[in-house]
Amino acid sequence: MKVVRKNAKTIEAAVELALEELGVGRDQVEVNVIEQPVKGMLFGIGAKDAVVEVSYEDAAAAAPAEPAAVAAATADPGADAIAFLTPVFEALKIQPEYQITEEDGIHWVTFHGKGLGVLIGRRGETLDALQYLTNLAVNRQFEEKNRIVLDVEGYRATRAETLTNLAKKMANKARRSHRDMILEPMSPHERRVIHMALQDEEDVRTVSVGEEPYRKVIIKLVANESDRYDNRDNRGRYDRSRRGGNRGYNRERSQRPDGAASAE
Repeated sequence: MKVVRKNAKTIEAAVELALEELGVGRDQVEVNVIEQPVKGMLFGIGAKDAVVEVSYEDAAAAAPAEPAAVAAATADPGADAIAFLTPVFEALKIQPEYQITEEDGIHWVTFHGKGLGVLIGRRGETLDALQYLTNLAVNRQFEEKNRIVLDVEGYRATRAETLTNLAKKMANKARRSHRDMILEPMSPHERRVIHMALQDEEDVRTVSVGEEPYRKVIIKLVANESDRYDNRDNRGRYDRSRRGGNRGYNRERSQRPDGAASAE
C-alpha cells in the first residue's frame, strides 16, 4: 500500500497532484480528505489549502517478476526503461537516440530523432500509455517506487504550455459568458497542468469529473456558485411580501362605519 499526502487550493487539485506522483488513474486509488479548503477573508487572509491522502495498492509490485525481466534488470531505472522499450522500437522500425537525466527524484528519458511522432500519438496518448507500461515493468524490481517520465523532442513542455494557454483562454471565456467551461477528456498529467495553471485565480476554480479515460476538467466561475446560493436563500421573499395583494387596504375599508365618506 502506497500513501501520498498532498495539499492544494482545491480538493480536486490536491488529488490530481497525488495521482501524478503515483502515476495511476482516479479509479485505482482511495481518497481520504484530511482538511477541507478554506477561502479566507479579504486578500486571502485565513485561507487554507485542502489536504488529502491518496492510497494505492500496487498489485503489480506484489506479483512475481518474470525470469527474463530479472535477468535484464539493472540498478538504473533509466537504463531499464530503455531495455523495456527496445523491442517496441524494433517493432516500429525506429532507432531513436535518447538522453537519461534525473531531476527531483524523477527519471526523464527523452528521445530524439526522425519519425518519432508514432511514439507520441494523438495528443500524447501513445506516449502516456508507453510511460505507464514502462513504470510498471521497471518498478517490479525495486522496493521503493521510481518515477519515469518519457518525452519526445520536448513534447511534454510544449504540450504543457499549450494546455496552460488553453486554461487561461477558457477561464477568460467563462468570465465573459458567466458559464462553466467543460474541457475535453485528458490524462491525469494533462488535467494536473490545467489545475495548476488556474490554482491562483481567485474568481475561478477547477474540478475533474467522469471516469477514466473520459475524465475531464470543468472550469467554474466562483461568482456563479455564489449567486446560485444567494438565489436559493432569497427564494420566495418577494412573493411573500406581495402575497394577498391589497388585503390591508381592503381590511381598512371593511372597518369603516356605515356611511363614512371616502377622500375621493
